[in-house]
Amino acid sequence: MAKRYDSKHRLLRTGESERADGYYTYRWTSRSGKRNSVTAGTLEELREKENEIQRDVSDGIRADAKNVTLNNLYELWRGLKRNLKGNTFSNYCYMYEQFVADNIGMLPITRLKRSDVKGFYNMLADTRGLKISTIDNIHTVLHQVLQLAVEDNYIRQNISDNLLKELKSSHHYEDAHRRALTIPEQELFLDFLSDESSQYYHWFPIFTVMVGTGMRVGEVTGLRWEDIDLNAGMIDVNHTLAYYKHRDENGCYFSIHSPKTRAGKRQIPMTEDVKNAFLLEKEMQELGGIGIHNNVTVDGYQNFIFINRFGGVQHQGSLNKALRRIIRDCNDKQLLKEKKNPVLLPNFSCHSLRHTFTTRLVEAGVNIKVIQNLCGHSRSDVTLDIYTTVTKELKQTEFDDFQKKLKEKKQEWKNRQEKDARFSSGVVEKILLHKQW
Repeated sequence: MAKRYDSKHRLLRTGESERADGYYTYRWTSRSGKRNSVTAGTLEELREKENEIQRDVSDGIRADAKNVTLNNLYELWRGLKRNLKGNTFSNYCYMYEQFVADNIGMLPITRLKRSDVKGFYNMLADTRGLKISTIDNIHTVLHQVLQLAVEDNYIRQNISDNLLKELKSSHHYEDAHRRALTIPEQELFLDFLSDESSQYYHWFPIFTVMVGTGMRVGEVTGLRWEDIDLNAGMIDVNHTLAYYKHRDENGCYFSIHSPKTRAGKRQIPMTEDVKNAFLLEKEMQELGGIGIHNNVTVDGYQNFIFINRFGGVQHQGSLNKALRRIIRDCNDKQLLKEKKNPVLLPNFSCHSLRHTFTTRLVEAGVNIKVIQNLCGHSRSDVTLDIYTTVTKELKQTEFDDFQKKLKEKKQEWKNRQEKDARFSSGVVEKILLHKQW
């Protein structure tokens, strides 16, 4: 092949050419047989691009990667993902479409850098004020989409690896843990609900069951009367009720799923309070005539225990909304009593009641393997993390009590010394006065 030169008499390589307008073009054929080209204003810029292209070809990176955005790969992931429960998949899709799609999702995958993703996470935490649990969910789906990009040769490595860990460290998220209700707060919460004259009395049974069993919200709302044995005092957890956007044209509706993990299938003994809560729920429905209209069927499952006033199954969103109203009115009632340092309810969700149950078990000294089984934790480290946190808090509480008693003892000893000193001083004065007389 004859040698070719540009207008400046520089030797051109194979595939290089100079256009009439002075721009330079490089053409090559990808492994798939497709012809590709890039253009640059100078020969130096063109050869920088050539080096990148040769590196991509050597590493097996697709030639069409520069035309593919993160959103394009998300759609590919969305169409291929099949090993997730419907509600989990729906939640992941919501997280991506709500937070990622209109942000870094629009960037070409080859231009997306690790610093872009890190800056995106910082923005979510600092500017938008998202909780770490929400960012964790966003990271989960984003990491999977980027991993698909690696596997399909769009990029060399997953640029989001370990980024969430870095975010937690820089924002000190690793020290945060879900707060359980204290014993006084738990007693206040249930006492407030147990008032028969209260507008919230109908919520008393379901929240008592949550506090007394540690069951997940979907496990409680999905309970049927045939899942409990009041005589034996046992609850059989074998499915969960979920409400989410499905992949079909019907949109959002309830479905029955197997428990979150294999360990989720379990039996939980009833406390006396839990047993009475089930009986009270039955009595309330019979008196209100609600049970008569309980004809709701979800994936063939019927006879649900906890139903709303319309005879339908309970929704997690409704329960959390009810909690917010209960917390507000309970605290208002406490403040009206004008007591010094009254016990007040913190803001908490249904899942906090599960954590509260676990905390009470730890405080009672229940074996950690028993706690793991009762809570349906698939990994012992989840239980151990809660166990360690609660034990640490108990240790601090005990030490604070010790310090308080130590101070009281010191003050008592000091008071006794002052009393003895005053007594001795009085005796000396009497002796001196006697001698003077």
